Amino acid sequence: MSGDVAANIRIVNLIERLPRASMVSDFHCVTTWTHRAVEWSGVRFADLHREIIEPLAMPGKASDFILLKAQDGYRTSLPLEDLLHEDVLLADRMNGQPLTVEHGAPLRLIAPAHYGYKSVKHLKSIGYWTDARMYRPPLLKFMDHPRGRVALEERGRWFPGWLLRHVYRPLIGPTAARFQRELERHQRKEASA
Repeated sequence: MSGDVAANIRIVNLIERLPRASMVSDFHCVTTWTHRAVEWSGVRFADLHREIIEPLAMPGKASDFILLKAQDGYRTSLPLEDLLHEDVLLADRMNGQPLTVEHGAPLRLIAPAHYGYKSVKHLKSIGYWTDARMYRPPLLKFMDHPRGRVALEERGRWFPGWLLRHVYRPLIGPTAARFQRELERHQRKEASA
């Protein structure tokens, strides 16, 4: 927990007590590509929330804005209501294999109803906030929708999803290249450690 509720939880150490779950879902990127029928397994966010977080939460503090942070500093947010859906997982396996670094090891949030940028790779902490006004998105604000739901094409704020679809499509190549450079930098750092 974070912000004005409590300290961050180290998630990886806590999920071992929870029941495992699996699902097959499509993975949608805001830039318009989709990877079909990905098998994910891990624990449900709802189980983590109900079994571990709620008992630790301070009574009387309603937190519905959830900040998700990655080991590399990336962050995003989702409403608690969306994270409590049964198909939201804290995944440690993909297609029957342990997650690789490229796909978010050791732990990744998977929220299939939302665009991929809401499915944080290398998940480090979950922060429960009572006030979202202090949150600053890592992207340009117009690019960070509070929910990012695929079915409603919530690609960003203030502009219709169909318009942003055309803005984002040319970003596929540069985004993939940036990811590859960062992955190679991380692998060199790990090799020299």
